[in-house]
Amino acid sequence: MAEAKVLNVAVVSAERALWSGQAKSIVAKTPEGDIGILANHEPVLALLVDSSGLKIEELDGSTLMVAVHGGFFSVSGNEVNVIAEVAELAEDIDVERAREALARLQAEKSSDESEQAALKRAETRIQVAGIVKTVSSR
Repeated sequence: MAEAKVLNVAVVSAERALWSGQAKSIVAKTPEGDIGILANHEPVLALLVDSSGLKIEELDGSTLMVAVHGGFFSVSGNEVNVIAEVAELAEDIDVERAREALARLQAEKSSDESEQAALKRAETRIQVAGIVKTVSSR
């Protein structure tokens, strides 16, 4: 019966498979708002908000954060598949590099759509990496 409370989660990007494993829950941002997924959830297919955080609560209670930039996720049974255009595990984010990119983009003050998207990506990377440091230091 314990299996009924477990999600099998896979997170992949266009470049590589980032993470797969079992989890208690997952929280993702969709255009309609945040959605929390627990075991035995109804089937879902939803877009991910560009430049957002994905939160996975692992079975041991630890939190895994992922910065996702575009894509979608599906839930079927207790299987959750996250397919992102670009994704990074929080632990892999170079925070200093993201801060430098953010400072550079803010200084440019461009209204170009691609520059605005890059600015949002840098902000998300910093936020996701910061959440993990906060959670792991408790």
